[in-house]
Amino acid sequence: MEQKQEKFSTIGYIAAALGMCIGTGNVWRFPRVCAANGGGAFIIAWTIAMLIFAVPLLSTEMAFGKKTRLGCIGTFRDAGGKKYTWMGFFVAAVCFFLMSYYCVLQGYCLKYAVNSVTSAFKPNLSTETTSAMWTAFTDSQAQVILFHAIGFALACFIVYQGIAGGIEKFCKVAIPALFIILVGLAIYAVTLNGANQGLQYLFTVKKEYILSPNTWIQAFIQAAWSTGAGWGFIITYANYVGEEEDVPTSCLIMGLGDNLGAILSALVVIPAICALSATPEAANEALSQGNFGLTFIYIYQLFTTIPGGRFISFIFFGLLAIAAITSLFSMIEVGVKCVVDLGLPRKKAVVSVCFAGFLVGCFSCWSLVNIDNQDWVWGIGLLVSGAFIAILAWKYGVEKLRTQEVNAKGADVHLPKAYYTGCMYLIPVLVVIMVVYWLLQTKEWFPDTWLNPFIIQDNTGTVLLQFGVVIIVGLALSRFFNTKTAKGAMKDNKAAK
Repeated sequence: MEQKQEKFSTIGYIAAALGMCIGTGNVWRFPRVCAANGGGAFIIAWTIAMLIFAVPLLSTEMAFGKKTRLGCIGTFRDAGGKKYTWMGFFVAAVCFFLMSYYCVLQGYCLKYAVNSVTSAFKPNLSTETTSAMWTAFTDSQAQVILFHAIGFALACFIVYQGIAGGIEKFCKVAIPALFIILVGLAIYAVTLNGANQGLQYLFTVKKEYILSPNTWIQAFIQAAWSTGAGWGFIITYANYVGEEEDVPTSCLIMGLGDNLGAILSALVVIPAICALSATPEAANEALSQGNFGLTFIYIYQLFTTIPGGRFISFIFFGLLAIAAITSLFSMIEVGVKCVVDLGLPRKKAVVSVCFAGFLVGCFSCWSLVNIDNQDWVWGIGLLVSGAFIAILAWKYGVEKLRTQEVNAKGADVHLPKAYYTGCMYLIPVLVVIMVVYWLLQTKEWFPDTWLNPFIIQDNTGTVLLQFGVVIIVGLALSRFFNTKTAKGAMKDNKAAK
């Protein structure tokens, strides 16, 4: 097939993978979730989640992708057996729905890049003014849909160019540039008057947060959200690496790169909030809310207070949009690979997946309530997807996978048996505990509507409805996928027969 002839270089693969990790998941999502969950306590929980959830799962996904040379659906069929195909569909579907609302976030970044070069940008804007700007934009469905469409069009154009000529070429320039500007902004933000409050908030460990189950659940979701663990994108990207690509080293670089990008982003956003708020109490209130607009309200305001702020604001939000595009590439490619495995030409698959994602994403464009709903549902979906990938490793044979595929020829770092095997058996257990606990919590949040699936809120009903639809469709189409999905590269698996 066309894309099987394409390959990432080692540097290109790492850049593309980091493009997934170091996007709005770090710059937009990490600071607000970290702030809302106690700062230092969250960082501890998130670091642990990175080590016991993200890195083992990324290694597993990469090993399976190299082994099967298929997308998520075909990988589950060939590595687990035909009864597991629906799980592969679930993983691909979670990534599709994440892609659909993620592009809305990219549209936010594009809008603020445009704001930076128009009359909307004025010196020394107040928090009230930038908050009003944010509200006016997000309440305008036409504007949000327009920028959502532009975002998908840009991403579609680049993915359409292929793996090496599109995704790799773009990421090798964009990711280093984003790192450089984040370092510069972090240095500036921490030197502002009042920034010390932000640093204390970020790095102080509060007992009530470290003991809160919600902190840990949010940490695991953030680890999955920002690294891509459980998305299936590493299964997909691994189709395009060489046979001797180092699995453990590549995945450790992804995890460390994600951590660095997230901490840099928090060092920009959280000190800026404290420095620019009218009072320490107002800063604490803004941080504890962790709302969707933190970056767009406070960082945009920060730029209006510094020399050359218009130019820096344009560069920052432009690069943030670029980082979002690099993350979007991988989500699009997950769907594209699954469709190509069914026999559709790659370029038609790219256009089809992007158009479908745009249409579904219009739901999230409609209001912040809707996009929050999708962030809630598919954030939980990522945990479930991670559990499914671990279960696939159980079916294939965890130790067989570790010795023959993860720690394969070319690996400079070998994952120890106790660490890798322990994590792969622990992950599904942790996911069940966390998901059940969190869903039951919605009974306290919404006592009268927690099981109502037709109210758009962060409740149990909406999760069960959306998951149920995806699972039923996956089961109904299993025979079709088993028959029509192309044969992969595996030669030693009897379970799929």
